[in-house]
Formats: sequence, structure tokens, C-alpha cells
Amino acid sequence: MIRDLSAKPAKNAPKKDAAGKAASKVTNRAMDKVEAAKVDAGKKGVIAIAPPSFRRERALIKRGVWPVAGCDEAGRGPLAGPVVAAAVILDPDRIPRGIDDSKRLTAEEREKLFDKICATAQVSVAVASPARIDRDNILRASLWALNRAVVALPEAPRHVFVDGRDRLDTQCDCEAVIGGDGIVLSIAAASIVAKVTRDRLMCALAQDCPGYGFEQHKGYAVPEHLEALDRLGPSIHHRSFFAPVAAARAKHMPWTVEPVQDLFEVAEVEVQVEAQIELDASTGL
Repeated sequence: MIRDLSAKPAKNAPKKDAAGKAASKVTNRAMDKVEAAKVDAGKKGVIAIAPPSFRRERALIKRGVWPVAGCDEAGRGPLAGPVVAAAVILDPDRIPRGIDDSKRLTAEEREKLFDKICATAQVSVAVASPARIDRDNILRASLWALNRAVVALPEAPRHVFVDGRDRLDTQCDCEAVIGGDGIVLSIAAASIVAKVTRDRLMCALAQDCPGYGFEQHKGYAVPEHLEALDRLGPSIHHRSFFAPVAAARAKHMPWTVEPVQDLFEVAEVEVQVEAQIELDASTGL
């Protein structure tokens, strides 16, 4: 039977008591607040992002798989400085609060969490220099550093989570997780360690090569860095084959740039035939 909600209640229908009316009012006010919050969030464009969790690690622990490591790198995009990779095995009983994708945290928050992670977890770091990046390319250098970080852990892991789409050539199972620094807590912890370590290295390089502003932009291609690169030329800490660095090198050190061969150039080739071969060919005719 379909009931018409707009109809008035029957005369003999029991009336709500005072407690029921009060409860109904409280419920309605609570629902109104929830709806208002939803509308307000929609107007402000607020998107709730769930922090990374330890769920995948705990699932492996229940299966008897331990230790479990997370690894991530920092510094693929910059024009200068190394790629820094970190691997972390979190202690399930002493996980610092507030661990998140390093990109979502302030520099101050990262520094505090870095100390807490290093004090409670197993941590290792590996660095791929600009020379290795120039030799191997940025992807291979990054994967090399990530693998080195895993090998350098105090305790060999039985399972490794790595941020991105590329698995590592490890002695144990390795699982690549796209966007893993925002999903897997161990990867998020590694992203913090890698980021803080690299930022500190870039501040040290700023003292070695003043004028580029490494302490501010950490080697990324911001306008200030591009201006300094065009004015000063590349330093030994720049990645030679990244386009802005190559352009600056061609401007300031043109003798180091090898000329590119024209693939459409027509070259004259002189062919010499021995006299004996010519004689044999003529007698054969």
C-alpha cells in the first residue's frame, strides 16, 4: 500500500510524545548540518583525500610475510642535482602519526616526520649522481638508485612496494603501485625520507655553486633557475642532456657540443678497381 505522506494523520492516531519530538528535532538539525557541510564543501571545491594506510602491509603480515619495505625517489624532474631514493621498513608498533605523501606536507612537517621515521623504522638511502643520469638516462638511474636503497636496508625485505609503474629487480617480490606515495604508508614514509635528504643535499650544493639558487628551487626548472642557467652557464651539478642545460652549454661552451651530422648530405665515394680484376673481366667477355 502506498501512503500519502502529505495527508493529515487520522484522529485516533497516537501523537508523538515530547521525547520523540525532541529526538526528531535533533536528528533533523544534525541532517541539516550534514547537508549544509556538503553544500559548503561543494561551493569551496573541497575534495577529501584519504591519507595513505598500512592496510597492504598488515595483509602481508597476516600471511606471514615480513619485513615489508616501501621505496620512493625524489628528483626525477630537476635540471640539477642527484636523484635520491629511499627504502623504509616501518615498525608496525611504532608508526609515527601524520605520515603522508611528501608533496602534501610542508617542509617543516617533512623535517619532523623525517626524524621520527629514522628513529623508529629501518631506513636506507641511495643516490644517483648527475653523471650517472647523463650516462644511463633519468629512468634507469632512478631505478638503479631505488634498487640500491632496497639492498642497503639493514634487514632484507620479503616484499617491496615501489611507487610508480616499474618493478625493481629485487631478490624478493616487488609490487609497483601507481600513486603509491598517496596509498601505501611505507611508500609515503620513503617519499619523505627521499625528499628531505635531497633538499638537504641541494642546500649543500648551493654553497658549492652560489648564484644558481639551489637552496630555493632545489634544481627545478623555475624561471629564476632558468635565468641563472642562461647567465652563468651549467655547473658540474647540472644534468647535461636536459634541454635547458644543453642550450646553456651550447651558449657558454660551444666547443663542448659535437656537430650533428647531416643525414641527407650526399658524399662522393671514390671506387678503385684493381687492374687484374679489370683484365679478367675483359677476357671473360
